[in-house]
Amino acid sequence: MLRVNLMDLDREGPVRMERDIAPDSPVWEDIEREFAGPVQLDLTISATATGQVLVQGTLDARLHRRCRRCLVDVVDEVHQELNLVWALRDDFPGGEDDEPEAEGVRTLDLTNNELDLGPALREELILAIQPYVVCTETCKGLCPVCGVNRNEETCDCTLEEPDPRWDVLRALKED
Repeated sequence: MLRVNLMDLDREGPVRMERDIAPDSPVWEDIEREFAGPVQLDLTISATATGQVLVQGTLDARLHRRCRRCLVDVVDEVHQELNLVWALRDDFPGGEDDEPEAEGVRTLDLTNNELDLGPALREELILAIQPYVVCTETCKGLCPVCGVNRNEETCDCTLEEPDPRWDVLRALKED
């Protein structure tokens, strides 16, 4: 599915991968988001002269989310530019002792002639998802007293009296 044959990559040169990956694909397993369609990939995979594998392109996804202010359902669009590098462990200073992924480079395993892009793409998607989303920048949210959506209707609620512990600071502000 998301595997690249390294031997073909060496022989034939860069490979273009344009795919739509279904929301129920095992690649996206355990991502606690509901997809609004397939995840679209547009990648170019190439081998460098130094033996590294370079993946460049884009990842686009649409997710069903809830506005953090008013709880209305929205579709959040995720667009991520990708620049991924895989290299042999020997190419890193210190060899076996260094953790290459800490430097943003993944380890290339030559015992298998294939490179599985799935885990790296999954990680990139998870990191690209914003933790919170709002329906619009001008969203007024929910009334903290009655719970009405302030974008759709108004209410006559008033907030309770302010906490008296802040009176000293309010007095300073008034001076």
